Amino acid sequence: MRKLLPAALLLFSACAPKVVSTPVVTAPKYPEFREPVVPAALATGPAAESYRRGWAFLQIGELRIAEHEFDDALKTTPAFHPAETSLGYVELARKDAKAALPHFDRAIELNPERGDVSTFIGRGESLLALGRESDALAAFEAAVAADPSQTELARRVEVLKFRGVEKGLARARDAARAGRLDEAIAAYTAAIGSSPDSPFLYRELAAIERQKGNVDAALADFRKAVALDPSDAKSLAQIGDILESGGDVAGAEKAYVDALAIEPSADVDKRLDGLRARSALARLPAEYRAIDQAAQITRAELAALIGIRLGSLLQGAQRGGDAALITDVRNHWAATWIMSVARAGVMDPFANHAFQPRAVVRRTDLAQALARLLARVAAENPARAKSWESARVTFSDLSPSHLAYPAASVAVAAGVLKTAGESGFQPSRPVTGAEAIEAVSKIEALAGPR
Repeated sequence: MRKLLPAALLLFSACAPKVVSTPVVTAPKYPEFREPVVPAALATGPAAESYRRGWAFLQIGELRIAEHEFDDALKTTPAFHPAETSLGYVELARKDAKAALPHFDRAIELNPERGDVSTFIGRGESLLALGRESDALAAFEAAVAADPSQTELARRVEVLKFRGVEKGLARARDAARAGRLDEAIAAYTAAIGSSPDSPFLYRELAAIERQKGNVDAALADFRKAVALDPSDAKSLAQIGDILESGGDVAGAEKAYVDALAIEPSADVDKRLDGLRARSALARLPAEYRAIDQAAQITRAELAALIGIRLGSLLQGAQRGGDAALITDVRNHWAATWIMSVARAGVMDPFANHAFQPRAVVRRTDLAQALARLLARVAAENPARAKSWESARVTFSDLSPSHLAYPAASVAVAAGVLKTAGESGFQPSRPVTGAEAIEAVSKIEALAGPR
């Protein structure tokens, strides 16, 4: 028996596994792999030694041995998360991102309070290889948050964000063009999640929201666009349009004015003018607002129309004396404008100082008022007046000897009144509200901006 013992020992020694010494890494095969940090509580003991050997073997390309060492570390200490992270890198070295991802996820589970930067980076690389760019971006952002000194990774995050926004934007625009509004809204919302400081995304989303009828959401998005880019005149104009549609006249006017202060726009100018005109009209008496529908207008209505629309043309033509002595318009809704046209000599009171505000306006009455307004235009622009001052229009129902002929001829020659049929004037026909408005508008155009 004693003679057999040395032989048995020799045989056992020959069968024992050989311990491969830890290699010295001079040129890492995977320099892009970030080595996990071993916490102080895990830095000593067999697991730590197996882990260090495993990382060295990984960096010389001995993946099978490295995997064995990391497995040993986890068998010895199941909570040794750096070894789990390293197993993920072994799979990445094998180009197997699908197999790598569970290792990084388990490493995060083992170290939930403070994820290791290396784990987040490895997880991001795995997700990126699997085509899950948005998830990869979140992993890389977590790595940067854990270690802000990762400037190169931070730049990579920005590139991924930009790529994500570009792809999301393309999907959103395609969906919008195809009329898939819900899909477009979802795509824009996702793009904003990746790039929340991009004002144009909010502006485009707002346009889709408005198209879908979500006016409040659209308004909020346009306002967000302006908050991010105060020079965004287009969003301001859209805000004005939404507020105007909702009846917020003051808010709409401010938005239009702010937009024009940034960027001149004929369209916004037109909207602002129209808004102000409608606002001014809304403040006028109901009787005035009803003129356009009147089958026949009164002298008071004509005076109000001239006084409001052509007030600047009346300035400087005011005269005193009997023109200011009118006895029958006190407390009348159009009293202010009646006095204005009377003082300017555009519409005269009668001999008894009565204006007769309820009297119906005939075509000859309107022609007389228009001729006097045209005289005001001619005084300021004589060249423009030559075409109508020298004209002698022939009417089939109004002779040149008629007292109203000169006024009728001037009004028709100037293009502010039309003939009836081929050559009739219809001197006694009552004037409709629409006809009076059209004539005053033409005088306004002839007078030009004032």
